[in-house]
Amino acid sequence: MSGIVQPTRLDPATFRLPVERIRDGWYSDAYFVSTKQLLEADGRHPQVLVQAFQKRDSLLGGIDEAIAILKLGAGRRGDDGVWIPGWDQLEVRALHEGEEIAPREPVLEIAGDYTLFAHLETVYLGTLARRSLVMRNVREVVEAAAGKQVLYFPARHDHWLVQTGDGWAAHVAGAIGVSTDAQASWWGGRGIGTVPHGLIAAYGGDTVTAARKFADRYHPEVNVTVLVDWENDSVGTALQVADALGERLWGVRLDTGEQMVDRSLWGELGDFKPTGVNVRLVENVRAALDAAGHERVRIVVSGGFDAERIGRFEADGVPVDAYGVGSSLIRGENDYTADVVRVDGRPCAKAGRGERPNARLQRVE
Repeated sequence: MSGIVQPTRLDPATFRLPVERIRDGWYSDAYFVSTKQLLEADGRHPQVLVQAFQKRDSLLGGIDEAIAILKLGAGRRGDDGVWIPGWDQLEVRALHEGEEIAPREPVLEIAGDYTLFAHLETVYLGTLARRSLVMRNVREVVEAAAGKQVLYFPARHDHWLVQTGDGWAAHVAGAIGVSTDAQASWWGGRGIGTVPHGLIAAYGGDTVTAARKFADRYHPEVNVTVLVDWENDSVGTALQVADALGERLWGVRLDTGEQMVDRSLWGELGDFKPTGVNVRLVENVRAALDAAGHERVRIVVSGGFDAERIGRFEADGVPVDAYGVGSSLIRGENDYTADVVRVDGRPCAKAGRGERPNARLQRVE
């Protein structure tokens, strides 16, 4: 597994963080906020070293966002309620976005007065966990696709607030396209998509009319790709759309429901599972397009694809040009932990969690 390492860190302004609420511990576990308040009230300011790590072979995502949380959220409230920044009093070392990381390898070190950043642990760890999860999942799919395009389509399966950072993680991990402008915003891209079922419905279930209208409006700004499963006749609909759009058609997308058997398979018997998007369906569509002179029309498949299923398709040489992958890219876990491992210059960590040196960490200015 390898990432596309981003050596230049994103500006903290990129993330549009709710800074005041982060500073006040709104998003933090209450015990971290209580720890900060108690230490400040007691006049105790331990100089600590904190290390953050996770427990599997993975890719590092969310580190620039975590650093932004520290830059903008570290500090304390003065007696007058005015925020006194604390970033300049910390020494932070970190790896970069997209780097390969090993189990228990420290990816972030924070040294300084613990009261300045104790309240931020929940927020920066959650950021690392979420973005690394997406990045690792996407990278596994990209590797399984063996050079084929991977389209990142899980927006509808999760809360809209996660889109921006998840889209960035998917981009760093190698996804070719994302489906929303929010997902593409951190690198200045745009969301991409296909002629959807909703538009086909709006034109009375006429896929050709919907595709033609879409192409009239958006070609050549976008690669026109059309869903062809509305009538459960992917071969017939793909040919109709290809004939109608000609050179304006970039590709067709197969998305047959997992409990449906496409019309082109009704007369076939064999040892394959006939439901959903399967090998024989893709082969039938490819053969029909080629026979009709539409060799340049690409085939995109979607509907329940993950790294394992894509790997099987590639091993079988299925004529797919791109994979649309959704909910599998946001499932699983990639949890992070942060430990105080040194206090006032002396080793001080709970049993089994001592300091782990990591020469790869770089100072964050």
